[in-house]
Parts: sequence; structure tokens; C-alpha cells
Amino acid sequence: MKKIAILASGSGTNAECIARYFASHPSISVDMILSNSADAYVLKRAEVLNIPTKVFTREELADANGIAALLQSRGISLVVLAGFLWLVPVALLKAFPNKIINIHPALLPGYGGKNMYGSRVHQAVIDAAEAESGITIHRVDEQYDCGEILFQARCPVLPDDTAETLAQRIHTLEYQHFPVVIEQLLSQPEVGFRWDGNISNS
Repeated sequence: MKKIAILASGSGTNAECIARYFASHPSISVDMILSNSADAYVLKRAEVLNIPTKVFTREELADANGIAALLQSRGISLVVLAGFLWLVPVALLKAFPNKIINIHPALLPGYGGKNMYGSRVHQAVIDAAEAESGITIHRVDEQYDCGEILFQARCPVLPDDTAETLAQRIHTLEYQHFPVVIEQLLSQPEVGFRWDGNISNS
């Protein structure tokens, strides 16, 4: 069984979508949901789904004997960031090389970086009069939103869009594609988690 650990900071709609997608999967499961906030609603979603949870501090995340060791001890195959707002520290990157992915609510390399999340991203896209936006699923490295792009899906930005209406369209793309991309990544037979980037955007 391939095991997923999800890190989330807030409501956790993507985390729940992923967990439900794999709930009856024959070879992939969500093993644990972790958050940097004890008040994050994602923890309540995990409780309803009977998924183990962990709240951690910045120090625990940065310590090689902290969260990284915990996830290794549970045999985690892939770490998924789903609305997780902290920069991933070196300890976790070294423990899971090329095995941490994130979803960003815009078409990277545009509209990424520190403090670019949620409605801030959508408002920036609207303010720039972009014709389209979308989602980007990418590997995580030492910088915000700079890792190798694995998948993108696009949607139009309408003339009367607000950050809220654009967010709804982006969420639809996230729920549609994020679990499928995770499944394809974990279903690869190659040793070493190699990836050729050939996921269709359809």
C-alpha cells in the first residue's frame, strides 16, 4: 500500500477531496493529515474520515527527528501540500527527495511566491487583466512555488470575475485533477519516483 501524508493549514477541502478519492483505493491510502494550526478545520474533516492527525510546531517541522522521522516511520510514499502555508524546511526535503508536491491556484511561474495564496492570488490575476488562470501541481523545493512543474490546468478569467468567483472555478479544477495526478505519480513502476511530466491536461 502506498501511503500519503497531507499537510494543510486551513479548511482542508482539497485534503478531504483527496482522502475521499482514495478511501476505497486498492493500493493507495491517505495515512495521516497534519497541520501547523490546532484550529484548522482540516483536522475536523480528518476526524470525520477516521484519518490520524498531528498538529506540529515550526521547530518540529524543521527537526530531522520530528515530523520527517514520524512520516518515515509510517512508511509514507508521498507528502502532499494542500493549502499548506509554510516553507518546507530542508529536513523534510532531505527525508523525502522528489516526493513532496504542492498545488498552487495559478499558472506558475506567475503569481507565486511568499504570501501569494488564496484570494490574494486570484485578486492579483484579476488586477493584471489576465485572460486565464488555473492550477499548477509541482514538486516542492527550497523556495516557494519554484519546484518542477508536473501538471497545469487552465480556466478563463471572466470580465466580471471577483476573487471569490474565480476561486470557485479554480477549486473545481483542483478537485478534478489533484487526486488523479497523485494517483498517476504513485502508480508509476519506476524505482526512485521518476516523472516524465506527461500527464494530459484534458
